[in-house]
Amino acid sequence: MAVPTLKPTQPAAKPPKARGRRVRRLTPRDRLVLGLMLGVPALIHIGLVWGPALASIALSFTSWDGIGGLGTIKWIGTRNYEEIFTIYPPFWPAVRHNIIWLVFLLLVPTTFGLFLAVLLDKQLRFSRLYQSAIFTPVVLALAIVGFIWQLVYSPEQGLLNNILGRTGQNGDGPLIDWLGNKDINIWAVMVAAAWRHTGYIMILYLAGLKGVDPQLKEAAAIDGANEWQAFRKVVFPALRPVNIVVMAVTVIEALRAFDIVYIINGGTNGLELISVLVYRNIVGEASRIGYGSALAVLMLVVAVGFIVTYMVQIYREEKQ
Repeated sequence: MAVPTLKPTQPAAKPPKARGRRVRRLTPRDRLVLGLMLGVPALIHIGLVWGPALASIALSFTSWDGIGGLGTIKWIGTRNYEEIFTIYPPFWPAVRHNIIWLVFLLLVPTTFGLFLAVLLDKQLRFSRLYQSAIFTPVVLALAIVGFIWQLVYSPEQGLLNNILGRTGQNGDGPLIDWLGNKDINIWAVMVAAAWRHTGYIMILYLAGLKGVDPQLKEAAAIDGANEWQAFRKVVFPALRPVNIVVMAVTVIEALRAFDIVYIINGGTNGLELISVLVYRNIVGEASRIGYGSALAVLMLVVAVGFIVTYMVQIYREEKQ
């Protein structure tokens, strides 16, 4: 009986290699559409943002009254900056007012906005209505806010003087000129600005609180922490990215505060700010383009410093 011989098994055939997905070449029409979609916004951004910014930096080293064309521009180096820091009287009072403005915004509306966000995060009844009401001033321009609070602070018909009984009639107390008295007008205007800023901060913190892991709060409660301790040691540290955003936004808001003070009294009589000085030198009667550009560059440097800090912190958070 013949023994059957085993045939060597042939290796299984290799599956055909999957062909790579062919990349379709862009047609001339695709290139045109892509170029328009990217090029037009880029040109608008360069023309409206980077162009004026770079032009202001260049003009800050010149002396020019804006009359007679570009040929009348004179290069003077750093003289504008030297005079601003040494012999320009309104500069240091404006710096002091901007610092007061910044500290006030950080302490009052920022703290109050965080407090409102924590309350609304508890899903109170009618919380949506409260959010809408508090956020409404944010959609108003600062100029409109100035007009509204002029009615509140008006000495004769103002709401505040009538509430306080300072009508000047029938033996009532003397009128208080909230916006005309340079000892108190900056505080009155900052309250008006805080009315608008509070809603913005509330929304930022409310969005941050929605992103906090509820398990962190539960773990803190299990460990015996009360509500304040849980917020201070667990929730608030988790809001660090939001805190950086709030800080950057508040600094920029304090630097660009112009509309409301200019609407009220032209930014004079105790309401001098750096932004007002920029306007006076460039658009006002002074017509010193180089001087105003140097002041604008100083504001730009401070704002960019905080923005860069914010971007670095965000990059580190994403990297971690």
